[in-house]
Amino acid sequence: MQFHHHGYVSADPRVQDAVGTGIDRPAELPDETDVLIVGSGPAGMLLAAQMSQFPGVTTRLIERREGRLVLGQADGIQPRSVETFQAFGFAERIIAEAYNIAWMNFWGPDPENPRNIIRTARTEDYAFKISEFPHLIVNQARVLDYFAEAAALGPGRITPDYGIEFVGLTVHEEGEHPVEVRVRYTAGERAGQERTVRAKYVVGCDGARSGVREAIGRKHVGQFAAHAWGVMDVLVNTDFPDWRTKCAINSEAGNILHIPREGGYLSRMYIDLGEVAADDDHRVRQTPIGEVIRRANEILHPYSIDVKQVAWHSVYEVGHRVTDKFDDVDVDQGHDPRVFLTGDACHTHSAKAGQGMNVSMQDGFNLGWKLGHVLTGLSPASLLSTYSAERQPVAQQLIDFDREWSALMARKPEEISDPQELATFYLGTAEFPSGFMTQYGPSMIVTDAAGPASHQSLAEGFPVGKRFKSVEVVRVCDGNPVHLGHHAKADGRWRIYAFADAPAAGAASALSDWAAFMASPESPVRRFTPAGADVDAVFDVKVVYQQAHEEVDIMCVPELFLPKTGPLGLIDWEKVYAAAPSAWTTDDIFEERGLSRDGVVVVVRPDQYVAAVLPLAATGELAAFFAGVFVDQHETAFAPVLN
Repeated sequence: MQFHHHGYVSADPRVQDAVGTGIDRPAELPDETDVLIVGSGPAGMLLAAQMSQFPGVTTRLIERREGRLVLGQADGIQPRSVETFQAFGFAERIIAEAYNIAWMNFWGPDPENPRNIIRTARTEDYAFKISEFPHLIVNQARVLDYFAEAAALGPGRITPDYGIEFVGLTVHEEGEHPVEVRVRYTAGERAGQERTVRAKYVVGCDGARSGVREAIGRKHVGQFAAHAWGVMDVLVNTDFPDWRTKCAINSEAGNILHIPREGGYLSRMYIDLGEVAADDDHRVRQTPIGEVIRRANEILHPYSIDVKQVAWHSVYEVGHRVTDKFDDVDVDQGHDPRVFLTGDACHTHSAKAGQGMNVSMQDGFNLGWKLGHVLTGLSPASLLSTYSAERQPVAQQLIDFDREWSALMARKPEEISDPQELATFYLGTAEFPSGFMTQYGPSMIVTDAAGPASHQSLAEGFPVGKRFKSVEVVRVCDGNPVHLGHHAKADGRWRIYAFADAPAAGAASALSDWAAFMASPESPVRRFTPAGADVDAVFDVKVVYQQAHEEVDIMCVPELFLPKTGPLGLIDWEKVYAAAPSAWTTDDIFEERGLSRDGVVVVVRPDQYVAAVLPLAATGELAAFFAGVFVDQHETAFAPVLN
């Protein structure tokens, strides 16, 4: 963690100095705002945390509840989400309080006595085989708390405006704040009062019954599946031996997905309530908790649970639906979007695959930096059209996966020919639920990895369009082994990783030529960094040498990688790395990620997805790519401070 670069810090370094809109932020919801977030769910709170890193942008978040979420709702945290938490600065703390899924066990009918269940398979959880981050279970309320902290401690000092609900909106064709939003106070002295707020952009993070979605005329496409599940968080005594292990349980009486929760005692159970009649009209949702517990005991036979407390419970019908578009603009309308949908507002599915909260957060991560870039004048408004284009296919892939997983979970014993099938599917599809299979297609912010001009072969382990998969390297300044990707925070900056060719630091090389270009007036750093800003305010440029760290003379490294930043102009020593074998393999990063020994540049977006792979010599291609992303910041007025 880096701090002190703006002067000595003696208090909590996570509390960043208030800047811009974070200074004297008004407690009352203003009449005008740049961004209005509707809803404080996972996407909304992550979005608020991201926008707090853009203190030049006025962002407000309204929530109809009177305060924070207390309990219930989602709990599964996939490794990609933990990776995201790391970027926001709280992965280690939430891991410490969460339940870590190490194993998943599978239970089915005993062939000798089918009324009883027996354990049929044990499988290690997939997380640590494909990521340095674990698969966790923790209450959604705590996830929201951490993002709320990040938003409140960031430079923008964003806090939710509780007790205000969305009523409707109108998008006008003209005006600096063209989205007219009607809101109503739900608590306090003003309860029942309505007023109007004008915004440049509105983001609907308001759930499956989204008022924002309805206001812009978007529709959920898909159908409810005719199957119902009861879900409950319970404190029990039981003779079931796997109570503290995640289990998929299939019996003649139905099915259970059992998930231990954080704290050592609490567990969540998804209990099969069976097929829902066509004329049920959602009456199944009124199933009493006593009946849900009775069903659970019937399924668990010969074991049983003695429920001491029900912390939360609900009944839901499995639905698989995706909204027809995730913003308010159709392809042929000729203007850029003003209203966006995230999370359950644009995709709904079952809870059993543990994807809802995770995918919702990635919606917010995808959109946040784009809004920040556009509203600070770094990028054209056309950048915002990539949100729906990128996230809608991901949501559809999720629906397809969840439909298959839900169908497997809901089978009757006579429909199962292979007792190992569910376990095999669980492990065989691990990368998708982990969040690592998302791959964005070519656009203004992703080069074509399969096109004739592709350079993907230079960095096979960093597929263009997929998230940057971190590897251990050694920080040259102090010899510490670190994960290269963990240095990248959710601060809205692009990362440019220059993997050096063979010559040592200080010798003539392709890397030194590339660094000279990056310090020249034609460089993206010079052209697209605002006047007066730190040289790394937009582009965080790092180098990884092939030599061992003790063989890299840091004083011979190009000045580009030792920038002077902050009001004191202090050298940043943490942009120079050396290849090193990781804890996972004896190979160094070049071997582990298939990087060319002739050198390669990997460009990574602020949301951690690889945007381009280029040779060191392809400076023209690099400049052309960024010219399509950014607005020229009049580089003649900008004098970068280099060592």
